[in-house]
Formats: sequence, C-alpha cells, structure tokens
Amino acid sequence: MLAKLQGVTSSTLSSRPTKARPPLNWSRSFLREPACSCNRYLIEFLEVGGVLTLLEILGLEKIKEEDKKESIRLLQVIANSGRKYKELICESYGVRSIAEFLAKSKSEETQEEVQILLDSLVHGNPKYQNQVYKGLIALLPCASPKAQQLSLQTLRTAQSIVGTTHPSIVDCVLKVLRTMHLEVQYEAIELIKDLVNYDVCQALLKGLVALLIPSVKETSKLQPKILNDSAVLQLTANLPVFLQQAAAAKAIGVLARSNTSIAEEMLHLRVVHSLMAAMGNTDHSNSQRQASLTLEYFVQMFPVVEEHVRRSMGEELYELFLSNAEDLYMKIDSIQADILAANKVNVSKALSISGVSYSNMSFYLGPCGEDQLAYTTNFQKEGSEGKE
Repeated sequence: MLAKLQGVTSSTLSSRPTKARPPLNWSRSFLREPACSCNRYLIEFLEVGGVLTLLEILGLEKIKEEDKKESIRLLQVIANSGRKYKELICESYGVRSIAEFLAKSKSEETQEEVQILLDSLVHGNPKYQNQVYKGLIALLPCASPKAQQLSLQTLRTAQSIVGTTHPSIVDCVLKVLRTMHLEVQYEAIELIKDLVNYDVCQALLKGLVALLIPSVKETSKLQPKILNDSAVLQLTANLPVFLQQAAAAKAIGVLARSNTSIAEEMLHLRVVHSLMAAMGNTDHSNSQRQASLTLEYFVQMFPVVEEHVRRSMGEELYELFLSNAEDLYMKIDSIQADILAANKVNVSKALSISGVSYSNMSFYLGPCGEDQLAYTTNFQKEGSEGKE
C-alpha cells in the first residue's frame, strides 16, 4: 500500500528533487507548497486515487501507526483545502473509515490528530455535516476511553452546527455515563448540558432520573456470586450500572444548579424520590454521595422538597443530612439506608394537589418550549401541605 501511495505521489513529482523519507511525509510536504503550485499537485494527487489510498491505509493492520498518523495528517491538508475536498473525502466513505480508525487506534497522539480531521470535516461542509455528526454518535459505545472523550468533545461542536438532534443521541450519551474514566464522564455531562437546549430535553431528563434507580435485572446480576464469594464484593464499586447511577446524580445536580426551570421540571419527574433511593444504595458510596449533594440543592431551593424530605427521613436522619450531606453515607446505619431506599416521597403529586400554578415568569431552553419547562419559581411552604 505504501508502494502504491509512493507511485501516486511520484507520478506527480517525477521532475522534483526529493530526499529519502517516508512517502506520506513526502506527500504532505508537496501538498503544503505555496498555493500556486500546491493546487496543481493536489488535483493530480486526487485524480490518481490519493484519497482512497489514504483511507485504505487506515484499515490495514500491517501498516505502522506512524504511517497511519501521517495519512491522517495528509487528509487534514486535503480537507483544509476547501469544501469540495471535504466532500470528496466524505463521498469516499471517509467518515466511516476515519471513525473506525479513531476507535481502534492505540495512540492517543494519533487519535487527537483524527479529532482535528473530523472537526475540519464538520465545518464548512453542509452537504455531509450530518454524516459526520452521525459518525461521532456511532463512536460513543466504542471501547476506547480516549476515542469516547474526543468524540464527545467534537459532538458538542457538531451539534451546534447541525442544529437538529438525532434520536439515538440520548440513549448513547446516557450509556457513556457507565464509564469509570472521569475525563469521559466530564465530557458526557458537558454534552448533556448542551442537549437540554434541544428537542431531546424531556427525554434526556426522564432518562437521567430513571438511571437513579437501576432495574432489578441489572442489580441482581452479581447477587449469586456475592453470596458465594466475598471477594466479588470488591467488584460492586465498579459495576457499570452503579457508576451510571452516580454519574446521573451528578449530572442532575449540574443541570439543576444551572437552570431553575430544569430543576422544577425534574420535580415533576419524581427526582426527589429517586435521589433518596440512590442515597440508600449501600453497595456504591459514590452514588450515595452524589445523590446526597444533589438532593441538598433541591432541599435548599424548594420549601416543598424540604418539607417532604424531612417528613420521610425523620428528624434524626434529616439533621444528619443537613449537617453534612456529602459525608452522610459514612454516618448512616443499615436501617436508615433502608428508609432512604424505600422512601415514598412524591413531590409531583403534592404539587398537583396543592394546585401550584404556572408563574408569569417563564424560562425558555431552545426547542423544549415554554409548555414543557415554564413552571413557577415561587414555591411556598404552604404548597407542601397537600398530602401524598
């Protein structure tokens, strides 16, 4: 394949002096010549199949990583030459080849070069920007943490350019929250912060709240092993569903603190009940900690929440919670944990019974609309007097 590329480049450079160096470096050098000469060589390079050759190199196992990185850099040069060149790369099934290479590459430096290329392809490429966007979403389930991190970063840019959301993005980004890599989790939450401004807002909030109470099917997977082998208990700390639970609690806190209307919307999704249930998960301390910190915000922000949480917890547990929400998980006993896990708090029902009305002041978060996210910001304690 390298010989093929060398033949491609040498056919356009037969009359030019060269030094002994890898053909990919050689190609990149001549394509970076001054514009007057570069354009002619670039066209000749593409006419003899240069793009297809570079993309093929990315999928060959026997090619060295350094040569593949040079192939990516050469594709960067081509993409940066203008819109029609970006379209040529995409028409050559380039997005798929480049995305697959990003997922499989073992070099973080090379993966960062791929991110630069994908970012270039999504800018100034209206015909194929949606293709790049979908390719980035398809990368989210991959096994490479670095590829996930870079894909999430680039997706934020792509989302703002494309404007509309793909239906699969909510499920894909929520599944990324199962990661044990904090840098990936951070990027996922940053993308979630952007996505609440689009038409997937409601689905995203519902999905996050649902993750606070893992299904019985998920949590029962280790039960038989735990009963027979105490060493397996150590694995529960990294059970993906618990990592996802903790990340969801953290993301909900970030969203609620950033916009009151989102916090109010989640009250109607029974987020308080779900946060308290997560606080009772003694199998994963970080879930307890993150849920407790997020619940603390809701208690401080909404009197109706404070009233229901106090009543459900009881005075002793509630005082412990108020004194230090972050460290509560280290102070509660098994009975108190069970109280939290089995709570029946239903703030949304109380809001409905008390007849809380919409406020004149509305909050707008893009396509989510006022009908979904405009709620009163003046929750009064008397509104919490409605019985569950």
